[in-house]
Amino acid sequence: MMERNLSVVLARRPVGEPREDDFRFVEGEVPEPREGEVLLRTRWLSLDPYMRGRMSAARSYAPPLEIGEVIVGATVSEVVRSRNDAFPEGTLVLANAGWQRYAISDGRDLRALDPTLGPPTYALGILGMPGQTAYCALFDIGRPRPGETVVVSAATGAVGSVAGQLAKIAGCRVVGVAGGPEKCRYAVDELGYDACIDRRAEDLDAALARHCPDGIDVYFDNTAGAILEAVLRRLNVGARMLLVGLIEHYNATEPPKGPYLGPLLVARARIEGFLVRDHLAHTPAFLRHVGGLVKAGRLRYREHVVDGLENAPRAFIGLLRGENFGKVLVRV
Repeated sequence: MMERNLSVVLARRPVGEPREDDFRFVEGEVPEPREGEVLLRTRWLSLDPYMRGRMSAARSYAPPLEIGEVIVGATVSEVVRSRNDAFPEGTLVLANAGWQRYAISDGRDLRALDPTLGPPTYALGILGMPGQTAYCALFDIGRPRPGETVVVSAATGAVGSVAGQLAKIAGCRVVGVAGGPEKCRYAVDELGYDACIDRRAEDLDAALARHCPDGIDVYFDNTAGAILEAVLRRLNVGARMLLVGLIEHYNATEPPKGPYLGPLLVARARIEGFLVRDHLAHTPAFLRHVGGLVKAGRLRYREHVVDGLENAPRAFIGLLRGENFGKVLVRV
């Protein structure tokens, strides 16, 4: 008996933190590709915080998911049936197949994976969207210079861990902010951070004063919220702030009050929102630079693997709570 397709769709819009019954599993026939198309079998699914925003009806940079629509997501997929000469059967590709076992593509959104760059899962993490987000945001907007102080929130996450290591390689003093002593030890001992602040146990103002005595030149912000507010008070003149993520606000049921932005004026600082899709022209340079560092063993990388598509909703909820340690992947 041939395997059936399994999809995870949006059952209703979450209010606050998502619940497992906000998602619904749907079984169906495996689709057949038409001329010019390929049938993809999902091998690995990426879970990322941005997905929470797509579940909301609020205005954003991308249209919201409709009720009953398959949850979006990047995948490493195998071409199992091909009617497209550019992608023969057996090819592993980076795709946007979403939370489902099988999907159809016309090939325009696919990229064949280069096996010399490392395991295929790297295309969803350190050599994929999270890694390219770290690379482009840090160097296009942050422009770190040797000797400067760089602070990274969510410092051991899929984006933050790459940004912090790249800043360190660029010659900066790097201070991370993470949740829990184990993550902070990993940031310092494995990723090479100069210091890491436990946001759950330490006073942010006092800790930033202790670890950033000369102020902060670049803030790589994955969280917003209380960490952003504390960082604002220690900005140096001409500081650069990269607004990459809003993890603390994704489950909010009311608009955030937000920090006082007066220090931005005093410091003549610049804050800029970042979407990696605006920087896709840099993909070849990113793969050369970061891929070379990965091959040379100069970048550390950690994956948090969950088995089974049926466990994706629970894993995604845990991701938003900060329960993961490293890049979250579902082995489908």
